[in-house]
Amino acid sequence: MTEENSLRRIFSVIIFLGLLALSYLVLKPILLSVVFGLILAFIFSPIYKFFLKITKAPNLSAGIICLILLSIIIIPIWFFTPTVINQTLKLYQSAQETDFITPLKNLFPSFFASDEFSREFGSTIQSFITKSSNSVLNMLGNFLLNFPTLLLQFTVVLFTLFFALRDSKQMIEYLESLMPFPKHIQAEFFNSSRDITASILYGTVIIGLIQGVIVGIGFFAFKVPSAFLLTILAVIAGVLPIIGTGIIWLPVTIYFLIVGNNLAAFGILLFGILSSNIDNVLRPLFVSKRTKLHSSVVLIGMIGGVFVFGALGFLLGPLILAYLLIVLELYREVKS
Repeated sequence: MTEENSLRRIFSVIIFLGLLALSYLVLKPILLSVVFGLILAFIFSPIYKFFLKITKAPNLSAGIICLILLSIIIIPIWFFTPTVINQTLKLYQSAQETDFITPLKNLFPSFFASDEFSREFGSTIQSFITKSSNSVLNMLGNFLLNFPTLLLQFTVVLFTLFFALRDSKQMIEYLESLMPFPKHIQAEFFNSSRDITASILYGTVIIGLIQGVIVGIGFFAFKVPSAFLLTILAVIAGVLPIIGTGIIWLPVTIYFLIVGNNLAAFGILLFGILSSNIDNVLRPLFVSKRTKLHSSVVLIGMIGGVFVFGALGFLLGPLILAYLLIVLELYREVKS
């Protein structure tokens, strides 16, 4: 009888593992879209709860959030893609025509005394701008070529977002029922996971976006060439910990100093300093001090995540490392 029970257990485990493997194969093409939908559900959860209080209708409230997301994504793509293409082409053309060396020679005559060094330095700058412009154009071209696939993936994101918002309570209860931990450990795990997710999404991503937008306002205010393209780059740099928006606005400030536009240089510098320091004001509002992650964990997670998951790795990488730290901390508490 014992042998028969053992065989049944083994057979049950084999069936379960087989179904798990097949389920993974089914979900693999859309897995990242599902995960992205869950992340968006977490981000939009406060807004969903606000609409739910007003409408008292979960389906309607979740539908409103999906419409908001559609507006946030489709409107900028529709209106700003031509602008990005146009400014990228202008930047490419400007790199071919602009004389970078003469103003630098006037400012630093001893450094650029060698004509050969000056030519190589100017060629390096032009090559960098040319390659960057080509990368942006290639990215836009790939977007257009893969549009049907991207549309399907985005549909999966919307469906996941809708049901994750509407059925979030039932999903959490189901996960709690599967966990083999005591109730107080389960509660601590979910609370820590919620706090650490907020720390990464609100404290790193959203604050980084705000920093990039502030720099962008400065670019538009002082009529910086290719301001929209540089704003997008500043937003991307703002999301990356340690790197920050300075990698974008500082070269622009130096450029205006070289061409003699001191007012624009001073203005961009002020917006850059404001962008760099806004973190100290906003972070305490979004993130409690006890959940603050070390920048190295976030940066390593982002870099590793990009290699494994692509662009979504910017979010998934740090989250995975953060959840690992939570599990290790809970294990240490249980062991002690």
